[in-house]
Amino acid sequence: MGSVNKVILVGNLGRDAELRFTPGGSPVATLNLATTEIWNDKGGQRQEKTEWHRIVLWGKTAESLNEYLIKGKQIYVEGRLQTRQWDDKDGNKRYTTEIRGDRIVLLGGGGGGGTGGGGRQQARSGAGPMDEPTMDPGGELTDDDIPF
Repeated sequence: MGSVNKVILVGNLGRDAELRFTPGGSPVATLNLATTEIWNDKGGQRQEKTEWHRIVLWGKTAESLNEYLIKGKQIYVEGRLQTRQWDDKDGNKRYTTEIRGDRIVLLGGGGGGGTGGGGRQQARSGAGPMDEPTMDPGGELTDDDIPF
């Protein structure tokens, strides 16, 4: 079997998306997404841990969703991990691992803008068909429903 590099996250944006353009004119948006895990420890005390994720969107997805990707908005992200390397101002090699977002779904919670009425809007970047197989919640899971 080959390898799989797939990330799925649901969380809230920590700030508005930042849209920029490469020197070649390609749009790129960066997002900061928070996911929070809540549990009770052995003493029954509520514990909470938040992880921050850097999401990068490219092309039409970045440009078209930028106005909806506002602080507090809850989103669903599918993508893959990628690591970039660069040299800082002192010539030291630096690395960052981020998520290249391939599919974004705006969920109903958080934010002051968006699609209104708790609606959903989704977009996908990169190649591939827009129609994804869907499974009836009451239906049986088949091999065709598994993405790998």
